[in-house]
Amino acid sequence: MQETSKTSDWQELTQITQGQRMIVERVRLTEKDVAIEGSFELPDLARLSAEDLVFITAFIRTHGSIKEMEQIFGVSYPTIKSRLTRIANALHFVDTNPRPSRAEILERLHRGEITAEEAIHELESS
Repeated sequence: MQETSKTSDWQELTQITQGQRMIVERVRLTEKDVAIEGSFELPDLARLSAEDLVFITAFIRTHGSIKEMEQIFGVSYPTIKSRLTRIANALHFVDTNPRPSRAEILERLHRGEITAEEAIHELESS
């Protein structure tokens, strides 16, 4: 019953904010007696509408099968693709392997971690 209440609270919050940016100022860890205060932005996924969250959940549960999504939602392939594109455009991609900055490359050169040729190559390719 507690999980249903949490889901209901989250859906209500999503309806109130209608995808607008919001700041969370206090976070409490439920398993520990710890609270953190500050200014935290919600991740992109948390800003999606309840309908989009249901759609994304279904997409993940079907392992990305658009054919299964067509059956679940009773819509065509182009409709599924269009909705995925719209949702994807609302999400920012996090680069997990960003290119080093010019200053970082020069610092590595200064520390002797890379040669001058390697530094030039990295600077030219960035």
